Amino acid sequence: MRGIVMRGPNGLRTERARSLRKTDNDAERALWSDLKGRRLAGAKFTRQLPIGPYFADFVCRESRLVVELDGSQHAGSEYHRLRGNFLVHEGWSVLRFWNTDALLQRDAVLDTILAALERRLDPVVTANLRFIAAPNYRETAS
Repeated sequence: MRGIVMRGPNGLRTERARSLRKTDNDAERALWSDLKGRRLAGAKFTRQLPIGPYFADFVCRESRLVVELDGSQHAGSEYHRLRGNFLVHEGWSVLRFWNTDALLQRDAVLDTILAALERRLDPVVTANLRFIAAPNYRETAS
């Protein structure tokens, strides 16, 4: 790491985010191909953004939206529930999809992300926590 200047106050977190971006799975690569470069309604997304102690898969800062892709091993995960609660407490809305959905039903996934960006999703917390709206979700993004 000698001679490398890292952005931001924490070089280790920046390096961890870079590492996560390099080791993304097929579902993350597929979804990123549709989100990068403002391809979805002009929304700017970034990957593996550190938020508190966590790294969010995809983030639209303008809309305060976190999009997460999960494998089946994460079903019913207490860690993910706590993580989602932390992000919502910090003012982020969290939208979760299964990896298989991102691969096999990408149009539906993109339509759902677009609905969240446009504040058209019902901000009801569901039992499986697939979408958790921040308290200010219905307010216009600034």
